[in-house]
Parts: sequence; C-alpha cells; structure tokens
Amino acid sequence: MHTPITHPLSRRTFLRGVGVSMALPWLESLPVWGDDAKNKSSEPPVRFACLFSGNGFHRSEWWAKGEGSRMELGKVLEPLKPFREKMLFLRGLYNQEALIGGIHSCQTGNLLTGAHLSSGGEIKSGISCDQVIAEKFKTQTKVPSLVLGTEPSIAALHKNYSMIYSSHISWSSASTPTPLELYPALAFDRLFRDEVGRADKSVLDAVIDDTRSLKRGVSTSDKRRLDEYLSSVREVEARIENAGKAGRLQGWRPTLAKPDMRRPADGIPQDIDQHMRLMCDILVLAFRTDTTRVCTLKLNNDHSSLRFPHLKIDYMIHHLLSHTDNADWLKVNQFFTEQVAYIAGKLDKVQEGGRTLLDNSMILFLSSMMTGGHNNDQLPVVLLGKGGGQIKTGRILDYLKKPNRKMCSLYLSLLDKAGIRLDSFGDSKERLTDI
Repeated sequence: MHTPITHPLSRRTFLRGVGVSMALPWLESLPVWGDDAKNKSSEPPVRFACLFSGNGFHRSEWWAKGEGSRMELGKVLEPLKPFREKMLFLRGLYNQEALIGGIHSCQTGNLLTGAHLSSGGEIKSGISCDQVIAEKFKTQTKVPSLVLGTEPSIAALHKNYSMIYSSHISWSSASTPTPLELYPALAFDRLFRDEVGRADKSVLDAVIDDTRSLKRGVSTSDKRRLDEYLSSVREVEARIENAGKAGRLQGWRPTLAKPDMRRPADGIPQDIDQHMRLMCDILVLAFRTDTTRVCTLKLNNDHSSLRFPHLKIDYMIHHLLSHTDNADWLKVNQFFTEQVAYIAGKLDKVQEGGRTLLDNSMILFLSSMMTGGHNNDQLPVVLLGKGGGQIKTGRILDYLKKPNRKMCSLYLSLLDKAGIRLDSFGDSKERLTDI
C-alpha cells in the first residue's frame, strides 16, 4: 500500500513508484535544497554544464564588443543575443599543455583538466573540473554527473596521440575518460528509472500517488511549477518514443521485426538536429529536478565526421568543413550555438525563488581551438549564467595581454562558486581576476 508523503521534506526527497524515482524541482513551499528542513533561507544549488563544439569556429565571426543590452555579437554568437545580459565573453584564455602537439587529440583531451597528455597511444590526462564538482555533490544527488554526446568515440592514433582524447572532455581519473552516453533513451532512464530498461509504463504513471500526495501540501504557485515540470518530463518521454515509432533510429536493432516485450525506444536518432535537441532537453530536466548538478554535452568530437543534411550541408564532414571558412561553415557554427541558446532559454524560464535556473547555473560553451586552422594560443569561451548570483554578467573580459590567462584559472574561479575551494587545479594556482 502506498504511504503518502509527510513533512518535513529534504533535498533528497523523491517522487517514488515501482522502479522509478524522480527528484523534486525547486519549490518555494519546501526547503528542498537545505540539509536542515528548518532552514527556510536555504538557496537553490549552483549547477555546472560544459557544452563543447569541436574544430573551432568561423575565423572572422567569433567576437563580441560592448556590454549589457548593448553588447554586439559576431554571427557565430548571434543566437545568444537574447542572453547578452547573462553572459560573459572571455577572450585570450588557453591551455599551455595543449600547445605541445597532436593537433585535435592533444588540443581536446586536456580542455577541462589542463594536464599533460601522454603520447604513443597511452591514455593519461587528469581529473576534469566537472568531475571535481561531481565528486563534491555525489551524495546529494541521484546522479553524480551526466556525460552526454552525439558522436561515438574514435579509436585511432593521430600524430602519435590517441583519438580518445578527441572524443572526451570529461575525465574521472588521469587514465579514465568518463563514459559517454550517446543514447537519449538511456540518458533519460538514468535520470528517472531505478532499473534501466524497466519501461513498461511512463515514469509519471509510476509516481502518480506520490505526486497527488505532494500537491496537497504545497502552495498554488508550487502546484503550477510541479505541473510544468511533469509536463516537460512527459514531453521528452513522448519525443523519445515517437522517434522510435517513426523509424528514425540507427545502430543496434533486435533480430525480431517486432519486440516480444515492451521496452523503451533504443538507438541514436538518425537526424543530428533531433539527437542534439533531445540531449539538450535531458540536460535541462536533469538540472530542473536536481537529479544532477553537473553535465557535459559534447555536441561533436574534435576531428568530427558529422554531416548536416537538415541544413542542406551534406557534401562534407564537419572536420573538413572547418577548413573552408565559408558560408556553410558559419551556418553549422550557428546551428551549434542555437543548441546553447535553446538550453539557456529553457533554464531562464524556470523560476527558483528570486532567480531563474539560468541565474543559478554556470554554462560554458567552448572549443579546443579558435578556428579550423588548429590555432589554440587562445580559445573561444563563453559563460552563461550567474552562478547563483555570484557572477556579474553582461561583460567582455579580455585576458590576452594579462600574465594569467590559463583556462585552469577560470576553473578555479568557477569551483569557488560551486563551494569548492582548492589551492590549485591543473596547471594553475591562482584564480582568474574579475570572475
């Protein structure tokens, strides 16, 4: 028999059902985020995400000038125009160790670690900043971190460096890239199902009793938040299911023409626009429910083989296109930036107390090189969100001629905002000024 939810509730409260547990979104009626249920002033947590786009951007269209609502953006960044006041444009940052060689491999494998990469096929980098945060909060969320991608890992050597480096930005240890999830259905299951593959009914159907019980004890505005959240869960579920029914899947398929048991839609959506958008929705859901506070989304690999028929650009793979700097390359760049803008827009519509979910997040958008010409003496970096009100946004910060312009100095500053104070990280022992 189902036992109704009773107060007090804590951050670790879940809606529960058979084979399912769902973390609660932020609700003003409940001290969800605080360790102490009596702490009414507890704040929503700070979330961290990194979105990576391989092979750099158009040579003349990655720029910004001005500040606040008057900030002007180059064409690559135009999709982010609505979020100029919640954005930092960071110029001049770089990774010293990424200059040693290896081109794509060596430029990507230490992007979030700043570590020296081993050559000759050996795999050795360092723990990435996202996994430092994940370790900190692993006992406070259902999933320590989500590591999402849209393109499989590359198993090869390139200029004496493993292409595993090109395929991963998140590292759980110096020798272990964090496993990359390419399948939207499995990423979704990891968030909401206690047993991946147990999909005989909607997760919302499974937790309906807990949901009804919860609604009786919260405010009218919280009921609206809860309904919006549950609707967004249902929407993503339906889209994953419909992708399977429409036959837009590739990869492994069962030998039976029709399954003899119910299971979630499997595989990778054939269309990259659908694949990326599903992963973006899953990231937003994960943050909205506090199922995790850490996510990396690798929109593609460095040395990527993606094509873009939905943009009518199917004649050349991403990597080769990056060497052209033509109008089609710019169109692809904007498509990637649109994914970041989509996430920012979704997060900014979710109210968490006096701020939005975007305000309570730190969303990095970057690549491992400035352009397809492999130049990485400075990197393209944008930060969206206010880190829980700790970051003054709407600014351009230029470090190109400053003595400290290490990417790891940026990570030390962001780790501070996440409540993690370290003496050093990667190759840096000092914070980035003005963050």
